[in-house]
Formats: sequence, structure tokens, C-alpha cells
Amino acid sequence: MHADEVDTDPSLVQRLVAGSFPEWAGLPVEPVLPRGTDNANYRLGKDKLVRLPRQEEKVAALERELEWLPVFAEAVPLEVPEALGRGEPAEGFPFPWAVFTWVEGENVTVEEIADPQQAALALAELILAVRSLDPAGAPPGLRDGALRELDDWVRAGAARLDARYDAAGLLAAWDEAREIPPWGGPPAWCHCDLDLRNLLFREGRPSGVLDWGWAGIGDPASDSAVAWKVLPAQARDGFWEALGADEAEIGRARGWTLMQCAGALSYYTPENNPALFHEAERWLRELLGSAPRRS
Repeated sequence: MHADEVDTDPSLVQRLVAGSFPEWAGLPVEPVLPRGTDNANYRLGKDKLVRLPRQEEKVAALERELEWLPVFAEAVPLEVPEALGRGEPAEGFPFPWAVFTWVEGENVTVEEIADPQQAALALAELILAVRSLDPAGAPPGLRDGALRELDDWVRAGAARLDARYDAAGLLAAWDEAREIPPWGGPPAWCHCDLDLRNLLFREGRPSGVLDWGWAGIGDPASDSAVAWKVLPAQARDGFWEALGADEAEIGRARGWTLMQCAGALSYYTPENNPALFHEAERWLRELLGSAPRRS
């Protein structure tokens, strides 16, 4: 997935666990799909999850989860993992790693959401709960800047897009979004990476939230991008109403999603990260209103 990532496999995880948590030695280890972009994830037994950072720069996100997950668990209406223990570098693996509780649920497609209107209300409730957290001492989140600060990055990504994708349309929509005044309200917590890969469902209804490693103070509109990244079109009006979003927030949310499209479709491939790549295809289609051209 990344040129400089550290390779992992179930046997490595078994050795790491045996060395740091002998009480769990011998539990079966299975890789978790879809593959995480920041961490290699392995199910340990029936009720635990091992997360190993793929690159050195991803260690900070793991440490953030270890520190802040208890705060999120108390505040949000959906289930989040609980940290069970921190492992040190060993067995040739160079980074800290950690064990968490396994959160039951499954990843779904948009079409598999049982009740889109209920999902819209549940996601609005989740986002508002995150925003209500005390920002004192919170770190900067992944989406903590203004859209206009990312202009060069988005344009570079758009220039690398496959010819099947409407790069000109993406940039035209991006130009509109980056002209919207940046978030000027009080500091607010954001998950910063909400999409279908990081949400779990039971019987088609939202039940859990994963991957809190980049949560922090940022533009609240980065979370409301779930309007396109998770919800079907018919549920978006109800979502915006439940969230209390104004036109500026909706526009910034669109901009954050366009930014992620430019990044994901220019960096990942259907081979190294099919889940995120094909999700980003769908986001762009929803945002621009047409499917990519097929060669």
C-alpha cells in the first residue's frame, strides 16, 4: 500500500502478543479486511484487535487513540474500541503497537444501509456529540486547516488522475469550495476521517465508529462530509437539518470530500487499496453527478 511500509503477517503478531501479553498467547490471529491505510489490523481471538502502524509517521495516530479513546467512549452514542494494552517494538517490528477490544459489526455499502433516514439522524447525533467534547488540551486534527491552504496539493493530485476521471470538473468544484470563508467558530473536536470504512453497522444500522487516530481540533465540516461519503442522496436533506448545517458548512464539507477524492484517486490503486479507491470513485461520482469514463 505504501512504498516504505513495514511488512506484517499473522505469525509476527502471534510472536509480538506472546512476548508482551503472554495471557493471550495462542489465540488465533487473522488479518482484517478491508486493509487499513495507517495500521495493519489483525483480529486476536474473538474479542480483540491488534493494530500495528504501517509507517513511522503513523505511530502518533496510534498513541492518540491510546490516550483519547476513553473520552470518546463516554461521549458518543455509538460503540468505540477500548484500549487493552500497548506493545513495544520487538521481533524486528520497529514501532509501538497496541491491542484493543473488537467492536462487533460490519462494513456495508450505501445500498446495504437499512434505513437511510435513520442513518442520517444517527450520524448527525454522532457528529454533534463529538463537537460537544471539551476542546481543552485537544490536539490538532487531520483536517485542522483552511481549504485554500491545500490548493497546491489538490491541484497536484488532480493532475495525476486517470483520464477516466473529470479532473477539470473536480477542480471547478474545488475552486468554488476553497473560496468559502474558513471555519471561524470556537475550537471543536472532529473525528476527521468518517467514511464507510470506519463505520460499523448491525442489521444495516450504524453501531460503531473506528479509527480515531486523527481526531482532534479541526473544521467541523470535515465530519459532515459523510453526506456524500456515507449517505445516499435521498437522506442528505434530513442529515443537514438534523445537524443544523448552514450553506457555508455544506460547501466546506463538499470541499473536504473533493480534496480526499484528489488524494485517494491519485495515490492509491484498485490493487493496493481497493476499498478506499472505489469509495473515492463513488464520492467523486456523487459530487460531480456522473460516473467515471470507462476505457
